[in-house]
Amino acid sequence: MKRALLLSGGMDSLAVAWWLRPEIGITLNYGQLAAEAEICASKAICGQLQIEHHVISIDCRSVGSGDMAGGQADAHAPASDWWPYRNQMLVTLAAMKAISLGVKKLYLGTVKSDGSHRDGTPEFIAAINQLMVIQEGEMTVEAPAIKLSTTELVRTAGVPSSMLAWAHSCHKSSVPCGNCRGCNKYFEVWQEIEHGLDHA
Repeated sequence: MKRALLLSGGMDSLAVAWWLRPEIGITLNYGQLAAEAEICASKAICGQLQIEHHVISIDCRSVGSGDMAGGQADAHAPASDWWPYRNQMLVTLAAMKAISLGVKKLYLGTVKSDGSHRDGTPEFIAAINQLMVIQEGEMTVEAPAIKLSTTELVRTAGVPSSMLAWAHSCHKSSVPCGNCRGCNKYFEVWQEIEHGLDHA
């Protein structure tokens, strides 16, 4: 059974790639400000693991919101980096490509902390999976790390620090800004990993 991973180039999806070694990685440039660096990071992990890599470019910035789109967050936004229905959009676009490649299972790099957004909850994953399964191709959607923190995922995956260093988590730019939620998470995870090594 052919498997694909929605690969953003961030710590979570990069660690899932290392952990589960899917046959295909799909990266989306949908108009997010950090697209260039996300594509570079995704290419690096796919090259290292000899994973077939596809990049889909569709500019959706005009319907974006918040940090990732380079504008004000929508009134419904739970956080500054909110993009309306983003995961639903990404799953749909990735699946549209994946179905043509014979993929039967699509992995998402969702982790426990993503539950702060409704489209990062187990309920959302179950709903989007059900929606995909009833359509042509009967593709399934899974988030294998949804019960793990990013640090737990990195340790479970066994991804080496040299590979993890390729990850790009900034929401605002292809050069890390150092002050968005993505950058803050990136630095926190590195501190937790290094702290764990100090006490190993």
